[in-house]
Amino acid sequence: MLRQAGPQEKIVGMVGPEGGFSREEVVQAMEVGFVPISLGRRILRAETAAMVLVTLCLYEWGDLGLD
Repeated sequence: MLRQAGPQEKIVGMVGPEGGFSREEVVQAMEVGFVPISLGRRILRAETAAMVLVTLCLYEWGDLGLD
């Protein structure tokens, strides 16, 4: 998923409200440079979504220390 967005040095993540972002909100975010990514059909609780995003970024950047 992050690979599709391409390599990044900085990432700004947005965690959506219950029920997700509206189409209009997604379009507005894209207009200012956001690249939407998705976990597919999986829906996370707002409390854990930000932690998952950070963990995925650390994994992709090789910063989890799992060597």
